[in-house]
Parts: sequence; structure tokens; C-alpha cells
Amino acid sequence: MSDPRVFIVRHGETEWSLNGRHTGISDIPLTGNGEKRIRATGKALVGNDRLIVPGNLAHIYVSPRTRAQRTLELLNLGCRDRYPWHDPSHPNPTEDIKTHAPIEITEAIREWDYGDYEGRITKEIKEDRKKRGLGADWDIWRDGCEGGESPEDVTNRLDALIKELREKYHRGRFGKDGRPNDVLIVAHGHILRSFAARWVGKKLEENPSLILEAGGVGTLSYEHHSIDEPAILLGGAFVVDVVEKEHEEKKS
Repeated sequence: MSDPRVFIVRHGETEWSLNGRHTGISDIPLTGNGEKRIRATGKALVGNDRLIVPGNLAHIYVSPRTRAQRTLELLNLGCRDRYPWHDPSHPNPTEDIKTHAPIEITEAIREWDYGDYEGRITKEIKEDRKKRGLGADWDIWRDGCEGGESPEDVTNRLDALIKELREKYHRGRFGKDGRPNDVLIVAHGHILRSFAARWVGKKLEENPSLILEAGGVGTLSYEHHSIDEPAILLGGAFVVDVVEKEHEEKKS
């Protein structure tokens, strides 16, 4: 088992993500194309020989917004837990259980609160601010949102989550101890970019210059097998033993 990892998954495409409207508290559903792409992501990246190994998951965090929750369902992880947003009478999500990781809905990873900018595109926000003498160079990372959250607000809630995550699921789980140690987070664009920045201690006010497309997946981990050296994992190696096993089976 590799060093602990955190997989950050942005929800699939919505009508508002397509046209650039800031979507915080608004509960906009996935488009049909968005659902198709998330299913494809699950098939490509989830499995015993893939990036996200369900059996290695120790915990799953998901945003309170239904677009994130639907995304988690479509990844088809094989969760033992019933999805918390389903009615208790709803049948178990799968009979093919692949992960025993608990599913937790948390406000800690809800999208950035855009306040007065909810549902608006960046160009409109800048034009409005210019008319009111606030300048047209608005940058959410530096300025935050009127009536919503500041970079400091977002930093505080994410830092608390990161601390909890590391203490509960990562500390003492380096090396091959056999316990699941990965964490999956399904949420939104700005908050996950912020999470990645804070994971490595970067100030949001400096603009983390990170991109995560709708339906995209990112990986965070550690350097030198040390919980004190968090890092962004740019690319992981292929699972060699699986390939070799397939090769041996073909020979025999």
C-alpha cells in the first residue's frame, strides 16, 4: 500500500459551470453529459488496478450539494454505506461491496460562499465593481466575495478539516500496515482548488494558480513518507504487479 493519499473530485458539469456562473449555495443538477463523463471517470479511474482503489479508502467526505452527491453515486465505488441523502427505505447502493469507508456529508467542503456574486459571471462582477468605484481587477483569491466568504474564512474551515483528516486517517498509516489510508473528497471547483493550496500551506491570497475541471480528479499525498511534508502528486506510476499478473495468465 502506498503512502496515504487524498483524492479530490470536482462534481460533474452543470449548466452553470458551462457558462461560468458562480455556483455556491444554488443546487444546480448535473447535465446529461456531466453524468456520462462522471460514469466514464469511474470506469477509468476506480478499481483494484486503478488510481482510486475502493478497498484502500478510509473515509469519504462529500459536499451538502446534490451535484456533488450525485457525482459520488456515479463513480460507482461499491460503497457498503447507504448514501446519507437517501431515504432509509432506499435499497443499498450496491450488492458488490468494494469499500467500507464511511460517507460523511460536511459543510467544511461546501463551495466558497459567493454571497452577492452568486449566479453571476466574472465579467459582470468586475463591471459592477468598477461602476461602484471598487475597481475592475477583482480577484476572488485576494478579495473574496461581498456578502460571502473571504479568503481567511475559507482558509480557516479548510485548515480545520485538513488537521482532522491527517490526525484521524493518515498519522501512523505510512508503510504497509494493511489498513485503508486514502481519503476521497467530492466537492466543487473553488473549494477544492483552495483545499489543494492549503494542503501544501500556500496562502489563498497569493492565488494558487490551480485548475480543476468539472468532473476532474486531483491527488494529494506526502513526500519522504512523512506527514510533515504534504505534497501535490502530479502523476502516479502504473500498477506493475497487475500488468505482470495478466501477462503470466496469458502465458499459462
